[in-house]
Amino acid sequence: MPLIKARHSGPEEDLAPVITRPGDADALLAAPTASERRAAVRRLEDSVEGQAALCRRLPDETAASVREAILAALIRHRSPAIAAALLPLLRSEDPALRNAAIEGLAEMPDEVAPHIEALLADPDSDVRIFAANLLGVLPHVRAGEWLLAALSDDHVNVCGAAIDGLAEIGGPDAADALDAVPGRFPGHRFIAFAAGVAARRIRGC
Repeated sequence: MPLIKARHSGPEEDLAPVITRPGDADALLAAPTASERRAAVRRLEDSVEGQAALCRRLPDETAASVREAILAALIRHRSPAIAAALLPLLRSEDPALRNAAIEGLAEMPDEVAPHIEALLADPDSDVRIFAANLLGVLPHVRAGEWLLAALSDDHVNVCGAAIDGLAEIGGPDAADALDAVPGRFPGHRFIAFAAGVAARRIRGC
């Protein structure tokens, strides 16, 4: 009978997702050292269960290197479920976490698109502001259209965020809309200034 050599797992097999019980993925991502948690990200990212665990871990992760690894993994495996899990982070009180969510969502334009109108109608003005910030960097054909909708918001800071986005990606139709903004917010000189700068940039003058 021939001898059968024992099989030694290579690096790729070491990183294969192995989740035997509910909570295993969460436990791996809660390991005591950042290096262990980064290894867990690599181990888990290729499974749907692992991706869900990464989404759950992101708000609690304190190490910047691990947070970056989680975000990169989620971007690589972008899906409607991942986008839906990142959207609530726009409500976070942690600016770094909000920015991470915006960065990740900006890489998922097709997955984010179905949520944009709801974000722009959210009762929380901060959410509408962050949605406008997202639109300014979202590579989607309707981003300019959505920013024009945000420009009509009654909250001055939402309008300001829309102006900033249109200054970067607004088309010719945005210039006239920007001209009308200062009249809606008398006394807010920064809005008049920003709208004027954005309109001139769009017009190329």
